Amino acid sequence: MRLKAAAWKFRVRKRRPATPGFAPPAASAEGVHVDLAELIDMRHRVREVQLFSSPARRSPLIGLHHSKLRGRGVDFDQVRIYQAGDDVRTIDWRVTARTQEPHTKMFHEERERPVFIMVEQSQRLFFGTGLVFKSVLAAQAASLIGWAALAHNDRVGGLVFSDQDHHEIKPRRSKQSLLQLLSRLARANQALGSPAASQREGFSLALRRAREVLRPGSLVVILCDERTLSDTAEQQIALLARHTDLILLPVSDPLDHALPAAGLLRFAEQGAQLELDTHASDLRQAYREQGEARIARWERLAQRLGVLLLPLTTQEGMIEQLRDYLQHKGSAR
Repeated sequence: MRLKAAAWKFRVRKRRPATPGFAPPAASAEGVHVDLAELIDMRHRVREVQLFSSPARRSPLIGLHHSKLRGRGVDFDQVRIYQAGDDVRTIDWRVTARTQEPHTKMFHEERERPVFIMVEQSQRLFFGTGLVFKSVLAAQAASLIGWAALAHNDRVGGLVFSDQDHHEIKPRRSKQSLLQLLSRLARANQALGSPAASQREGFSLALRRAREVLRPGSLVVILCDERTLSDTAEQQIALLARHTDLILLPVSDPLDHALPAAGLLRFAEQGAQLELDTHASDLRQAYREQGEARIARWERLAQRLGVLLLPLTTQEGMIEQLRDYLQHKGSAR
């Protein structure tokens, strides 16, 4: 049963504007908003997770899902004698046959690659029942990725989009460029919670703008609400994937996927209050099925486009989630 079919179980009443989201706040007050100082401090946590490869270690993120475009990401460097620990898939069989001694192809990554971080800060993200609000989780992840890219000598820029507008920063290999992006991000986050008009296709418009300004071969990181994937947005992501490499990080909260049997729950958005009777088992089942359908849609999209999908939840620490993902991918190789 779809949730809409269970409409008789709740009431919608127009009231004065209220703070969007579920009534209970996140576990701690500091998880409701994030400021610029906190985003800047994320640079100290870059070493906790290997997002980009280094001479001593190659990150599983590199080379997993490069697009069909050639000459980007990883370039051939030289051939040397095989050493213990080398990936057998990099053996140069022609040189090995000619010299009668195993040789390995060596590669180096293209330097100063544009990394473009798209991060949503809309009212729908101003919500959370886990460690932090979804808006804070998205901002923290964007900051960590930005600092990691800068440390990797890549050009960093991005686009922050909210319910009303968007602000873009051109990718540059400078700390100032990243600070401009983080400043915009912090301001957008601090503005959440006050009444604002919603722009239904804000995500799609932001994606369209990214297509207009990005050069082919850029790495695009998309941090958005799991619920924001409309048909139009999906089409824009597919078009963007033709000329760039994508990493998709949809953000969710446990309450996005399942309703507790807690009686009457109240949600508020756009001046309207929604009340759900969560004792109704068919309502909880319909809600859970819609959550599962959203997850499956993201998975199908990532598989069809051949791009990375790293879902994030407010239920766990952001760095721990990224580290677990990379360790899993690294051990699977």
